[in-house]
Amino acid sequence: MQRIMNGLYAVVGSGKECNIYIIDGEVIVDAGTGNEFARVKEFAEKNRMSPHTLVNTHYHYDHTGGNAKLRDLLKCAIAIHEQDADYIKRGETLAEIFGESARASSADLLLEEGDKIETRNFSFEVLHTPGHTKGSICLYEKEKKILISGDTVFDGAVGRTDLPGGSSEQLWSSMGRLSDFPVDFLLPGHGPVKVSGVQLMIRQMLAMRRMEQKARV
Repeated sequence: MQRIMNGLYAVVGSGKECNIYIIDGEVIVDAGTGNEFARVKEFAEKNRMSPHTLVNTHYHYDHTGGNAKLRDLLKCAIAIHEQDADYIKRGETLAEIFGESARASSADLLLEEGDKIETRNFSFEVLHTPGHTKGSICLYEKEKKILISGDTVFDGAVGRTDLPGGSSEQLWSSMGRLSDFPVDFLLPGHGPVKVSGVQLMIRQMLAMRRMEQKARV
């Protein structure tokens, strides 16, 4: 368990497992495949957590496969963008890529642009950032300058767009939008947390993208 700041922790994923973020013990962001369930359960019991919401940043199995286990343990509502909700309801989460069987789960709260995810010490705004999937979201905390980015952007890389619902054009449009947000803490779906220089990194990636497009002309 990695402490990022007071009230904000990460269960750091390895391999294909995603990072799971725990906010004030009240909100969990992403559920992983379910293989990290024991670690989350131990932390929840030790800290007497009673989260009200489990937010999925998008529908892919490495972020939603553990939904049912966590919901049953913690009695929390599962929240996901409306454009990705049907995928988890039908169990069409690309589980086969991970050598797993499909697991359907509920979509209790349908998120959209501008919704708030609030806890005692944090207030995150939902940003709809399609590209990795149609319903991909990021969560932005304006006061603390935190971006929980799912698989939209990582430290020095962007999410893949070759899976169902993916769009390179939409992803880079989302990146353009994210370049306007001051960010001191980037909390990606995979890989390490990036502290400082996030906005500059995104703008440099956009500039490189423009140069590559010009070179193809």
